[in-house]
Amino acid sequence: MMRSLYFTVQLFLRYPPPSLPTPTTSPKRTLYFRSLRRSISAVTATATATMDQNLIKKSSSPAEHIAGPWYSVPELRLRDHHFTVPLDYSLSQSPKISVFAREAVSVGKEDQALPYLLYLQGGPGFESPRPTESSGWLNKACEEHRVILLDQRGTGLSTPLTTSSMLQFKSPQELVDYLKYFRADNIVNDAEFIRKHLVPDAAPWKLLGQSFGGFCGVTYLSFAPQGLKQVFLTGGIPPIKDGCTAETVYRACIDPIVLQNEKYYKRYPQDIQIIRDVVIHLAESEGGGVPLPSGGVLTPRGLQLLGLTGLGASTGFERLHYLFERVWDPVIVPGSKKQISYYFLNSFERWLSFDTNPLYALLHESIYCQGAASQWAAHRVRLEHESKLDAVKAAKENRPVLLTGEVNFPWMFDEIHALRPFKEAANLLAEKKDWPPLYNKTALNNNKVPVAAAVYYEDMFVNFNVAMETSKEIGGIRLWVTNEYMHSGLRDGATHVLDHLMGLLNGKKPLF
Repeated sequence: MMRSLYFTVQLFLRYPPPSLPTPTTSPKRTLYFRSLRRSISAVTATATATMDQNLIKKSSSPAEHIAGPWYSVPELRLRDHHFTVPLDYSLSQSPKISVFAREAVSVGKEDQALPYLLYLQGGPGFESPRPTESSGWLNKACEEHRVILLDQRGTGLSTPLTTSSMLQFKSPQELVDYLKYFRADNIVNDAEFIRKHLVPDAAPWKLLGQSFGGFCGVTYLSFAPQGLKQVFLTGGIPPIKDGCTAETVYRACIDPIVLQNEKYYKRYPQDIQIIRDVVIHLAESEGGGVPLPSGGVLTPRGLQLLGLTGLGASTGFERLHYLFERVWDPVIVPGSKKQISYYFLNSFERWLSFDTNPLYALLHESIYCQGAASQWAAHRVRLEHESKLDAVKAAKENRPVLLTGEVNFPWMFDEIHALRPFKEAANLLAEKKDWPPLYNKTALNNNKVPVAAAVYYEDMFVNFNVAMETSKEIGGIRLWVTNEYMHSGLRDGATHVLDHLMGLLNGKKPLF
């Protein structure tokens, strides 16, 4: 209405009606027209101000989708997409966050009508890969698809929750109230939002989920299967029982962890004594540990965390061995004390990534929870097996020290400097009970979306038996069980793993 009045007034001022007397015919009429013009000017100013305010509001409201220009890395063309999405999809007036996705295609295929493939990274709390060239599974995928590399909310460029940005929250409870929106359910909501804005005619797309990304894929099958055309899971079949299954998962992983330790020490028997010596040195140091470069402390139980990366990936044994090769500083000056090298201490912190990806420590146990609290499940399971896992006791008894796997403990928020500010929030998350559901068994039982999954027999992160139990609940799923790869098979197997899974659904493999 104000916009219409504004233009009417402007026309009146520029083109007065012919029958209207000019304002100079008499003093009375002069006063009349002056008054009229003042009234018109006031209305014009009001209309203009209102329009300007509306334009400001419109320009300050972030666009739901902004696509950047194409750019190149060797053999790939890339394009950045920024989406403005609700923090809480259940609210009509929710706060907004930004979610980032990178589109990748082979060179020369930017304008081709290719099917879309969404990639969900492992984690939780890790961003999608940053391509530097076309290689591995991405090379295979980009030959036939538009690959969408999604930074899951809170990671990468998706309103990242870092050790610095999370300090903006005024209290641990305020942080917890925010973090509850960063699990698989809302990652799926973001994916659906993106699909409807990005894919022509909002058609269904394919999904490739690695590890936790596969967990998200099963959540997607539970609540939004209409958005999916095919699903490929690599080391990513979650437990789907009600309650919190974290304790069940960690208990099931004890034997695989012991097995991987035995295999490591069989390959590098010289490391048995090296690690024992390090454990004793740490235990006998002042305060039970040595300072880390960042300000934390390395203790015997902290040292065991190296098993997370060192024992669970295909090249982990070698990397772990080479790391311990340089654990000690040389004694250059006679009489100097034996000490752990800065190289080792710095490498230890870079291995764990808690300073750059703190969500992994904060939210890891919650990914297993539906309507129940985790209550530091890994810590409780460890206490059940402390006779095996106590590093100092093992070293003093001349036994191999066992390294641990994908587990997070409450004491990490004391010993790791980057996590210390979030100790109280971590405890609140561990006691939180009202986690919403992540899976729908009925929907999974009746699933019609073609699903193919790589299940790694010696997977230290996603237990084989737990994965096989869940697979029975997903209608029509096709499994490829192999001990040729470990949890990192998608990365390590170049194109083999993805090619095999696609073959299961595209008629290149037998149907039995």
